Amino acid sequence: MVQRILTWMPSKIRGANGIALLFCALTVVSVASSARSQDEPRPEVQTVNVEFKHQLGQTTSVGEIIVEAEDGGLLLLTPDGQLWALQPNDILSRSDSTEPMKALSSEEIYAKFKLNATDGFRVHKTSHYVIIYNTNEAYAQWVGEMYEGLYRKFHSFWKAKKIELEEPRFPLIAIVFNTKEAYLAYAERDIGDTAKALIGYYNIQTNRMSSFDLTGVAGVAGGARLNTTQLINQAFAQPGAERTLATNVHEAVHQLSFNTGLQVRMADCPLWFSEGMAMFFETPDTNSARGGATVGKINPHNWRLFANYLPKRPADSLTTLITDDSRLKNASTASDAYSESWALTYFLLKVKPKQYVAYLEDLRKLKPLVDTPPRERVALFKSHFGEDLQELDKEFIGFIRRQRF
Repeated sequence: MVQRILTWMPSKIRGANGIALLFCALTVVSVASSARSQDEPRPEVQTVNVEFKHQLGQTTSVGEIIVEAEDGGLLLLTPDGQLWALQPNDILSRSDSTEPMKALSSEEIYAKFKLNATDGFRVHKTSHYVIIYNTNEAYAQWVGEMYEGLYRKFHSFWKAKKIELEEPRFPLIAIVFNTKEAYLAYAERDIGDTAKALIGYYNIQTNRMSSFDLTGVAGVAGGARLNTTQLINQAFAQPGAERTLATNVHEAVHQLSFNTGLQVRMADCPLWFSEGMAMFFETPDTNSARGGATVGKINPHNWRLFANYLPKRPADSLTTLITDDSRLKNASTASDAYSESWALTYFLLKVKPKQYVAYLEDLRKLKPLVDTPPRERVALFKSHFGEDLQELDKEFIGFIRRQRF
């Protein structure tokens, strides 16, 4: 439960001191502008040619400046969808570009990945996803179908809320390894030792999901990897596979959110909001032949966790949850905080959906790499859900206690 999604980001801009490269385990959310086609010009975007160094070597690329610090540090978006936080001394050369940046195609993304990958990887493309894999073809196809099903449900849900989403500007990339060992060899270079506690994650900097063939996880297929769609469907329909599948869906929701204009990468929005929304969508659809998620139903896992938390829940629990992200990032409190994030999101979307959408619309105005002070977080929350947090908390807990599944 602790840090089921890990995304790495610069913490903030330090005024004249430039972009601070202090990294922390954090997921952030903000809502982007109204839907925009993939070919429509990006408003007020400066495009540059940059040669820069990084931990894996040196790169020359066209890119869009998302943020520029006073000392010349950049937050740069490159055609493969990656974000680079560059210190001034990382930038070897820079010149303005007269042409707008064009996102790489799925074929170009695959070729770029292949250059840095070991042998044996293949690609499976769907309408919106590029699955790069070295497990069997049946599992890659199953993953692609599951993600496409989630994509449709995700769009339908927000359309019903009068929120129009964008078509992804970049191909949605998911890397699927054949074994946990191969996954860890990649993931530990990507996100460090935390990878050992995760069976998959979305990286906000690379904009990619990474996981491995989850039919090999205990509780799914007895530890055996499966190579037919029928067997894979049967395995993930088992009760023991629920959390494994939910985690996969959870990460896919984060990637969707950041690529359809619902969330903005590297904006400082409350962690409870981002994680709560992902958990709202993660409940596996065991009646579906291809997995996926049910939307708007009780999440049994988090419902039970929150029920266990209620007897010891302090009176200021709601306030501390919305004030800052500390409870979700602390290993000793994360389980309770995650379940409360789900419960609060479920309550607000069921009981106060108009206020939730209005709150979400305000969050869209947050800017990348700019901190939101705790006092401002609480004030914004109160402006939509009421000044009396004790009264709201009473309504919230009463609603959750009445739920059954």
